[in-house]
Parts: sequence; C-alpha cells; structure tokens
Amino acid sequence: MNRGFGSDNHAGVHPQILHSLTLANQGHAPSYGTDEWTAQATEKFKDHFGSQAQVFFVFNGTAANVTAMRALTRPYQSVFCTDVAHINVDECGAPEYLAGCKLIALPSTNGKLTIPELEKAFVRRGDQHFSQTQVLSLTQPTELGTVYSLDEMKELIFWAKERQLRVHIDGARLANAAAALKVSFKEFTTDLGVDIVSFGGTKNGLMMGEAVIILNKDLARDFKYIRKQSGQLPSKSRFIACQFLTYFENDLWREIADHSLKMAQDLYSAVCEIPGIEITQKPESNAVFAKIPSSWVKTLREKYFFYVWNENTFECRWMTSWDTQPSDIQGFAKALKELSL
Repeated sequence: MNRGFGSDNHAGVHPQILHSLTLANQGHAPSYGTDEWTAQATEKFKDHFGSQAQVFFVFNGTAANVTAMRALTRPYQSVFCTDVAHINVDECGAPEYLAGCKLIALPSTNGKLTIPELEKAFVRRGDQHFSQTQVLSLTQPTELGTVYSLDEMKELIFWAKERQLRVHIDGARLANAAAALKVSFKEFTTDLGVDIVSFGGTKNGLMMGEAVIILNKDLARDFKYIRKQSGQLPSKSRFIACQFLTYFENDLWREIADHSLKMAQDLYSAVCEIPGIEITQKPESNAVFAKIPSSWVKTLREKYFFYVWNENTFECRWMTSWDTQPSDIQGFAKALKELSL
C-alpha cells in the first residue's frame, strides 16, 4: 500500500529525531526527569512559552489531557469543550473516568466554540445540584482542521477569565496552528492567559511522548504527584526529552509544520475540482475534509488508507504529515479522478 492520508500518527519518526534517540542511548543517565536531556528540553520549552513554563513529559496525548484535567478540576466541576473535541469523542471517557470531572460538549461551528453557545451553557452558578463549570478547553487546531485566529483566541479566553474559568489547550498539533497563524507559541498561549497546554509530539515526528506545559504556577505545585499517580512518570525520560530537544533545535518543529501544511494545501488544490468531491472545511492545518461517494471508499482505500470521518455522510479526513511527498498527492488525485469518470 502507498503512503496514506490516515493520520500524522501513521508517519514514522523523523530521521533527525530518530538519531536523537541513538545519541541519548549512550551509557547511563539519571532517571525520572533528573537527566541532562530533560533539563535542556525544559529550557527549550521555556524559550517558546516563557520562563514560568513548567514542563512534564508523559507517554501519550490522552494522558496529557487527563492529567491536565486532574490538575484543573475537582470531581464536582465541569469542562466546556466542543461536541467534536478529542477529549469528548476519542478518549473512551478517560477524562471523566480518571479525572472525575464532567465534560459539557457544546455545538461547534467549523469545529470551534463560540461565545453565544458558551453563554447559553454557563448557568446555575453556585447551585449545589449542578456541576460547576471550571475549565474552557480549546482544541488548536480543531478536530476539523480549522484554526482559531488570534482574535478568536483572545475573545474566548477573555470571556473565560472574566468568569474565573481556567483555560486548557489541547495542542496535539499546536505547531501546525503556530505555523498557520505565523505567530510564536507564547503569543497565543502564555500571553493570553492559558493555564495548561497539552503539547503534542507523536503527531509531529516523534516516536512517542507528549508534554504537559503548565503556565499557571499554582497548578504546577502538585502536578508531579498527579503524573505519578496516573502512571505517566517516565523512568527513562531522556528518551522523550531528547526528541523534544531535537524537535526545537534549529526550528525543526517549524520545518515539519510548514511542510505538512503545504502538503495539505497542495492536496486541497489537487482534488477540490474533481467531480463528486465536496470539500466541507477550508483546510487551515494539515487536514482536508471532503465528502465522496460511498462507492469510492473501498477501492480508494486499497491504495491509500484514510479514515471515513462521518459514516452517515461519507465525509472523509485526509491528513498530511512530515513525510508526505508531492508524488503521494499526485497519485491520490489521479486515483480520485479515475473514480470520478
């Protein structure tokens, strides 16, 4: 099978990041985050998010989100998110089961939360019979491949802070949002008052590993206990840290993000005018969403794997990654054109 468009999770490890693992695999090193790679990677995160950032490595994205929710909430509190948010749809109820909080999934517009929907849901404050909303969780980029603009982020976070809510960003692909917006990480996180960021590595060229970046120092105080209790304290943490260290050195993160964004735009341009294809979302990150005839799916997936996002409408998600090549896009477009004849 050809290199597909199923997920940036499907891509292998970026060669420079893979090499970092080999370099880190020399001799012995202290464990549980007391090694030199963890110290150096933490400084790199501080360069991008500010000196107050405290960084905790975990194994996967679900753990990053769950441990963040544990730090942000008490069991009688709730979290606003979209109806398509990863924490609501794709984590098997882990945030609610493990963090004990309640998710309140609100109708989204192009994958985004809106102030009118938030206003309607922000009710019964102080009512002991009602779960008390504590957190606004934003996915950036959204699950539909759209990106909150800087102004949209400012408006939503200002709304939350006025109501004394904490703000979490699910940033499994945050680098793609930064590249698309042409801003630094700090500009649309720390500077806007975000409390915690779940920062993705696996979807961005790493073998494994994510980072929980705590920007609110009050929330960081006990987080090491939360991480340990959640089974997410890496003993050989140098092998996660070294990957992030390389990821940030020489702006490799931006190179990876820029490439996947360009490939998504090229994919969009190559398929948007093919008869039978309906693009449903303007691609703003490394995803193209399109409806295709159901009869095309089986034949197309024999050559190029991808996910059917909505089994009722046959809306499909086509993801690009650090290793997507122009030839992949050309071949995929050619297969679609043949099906459209």
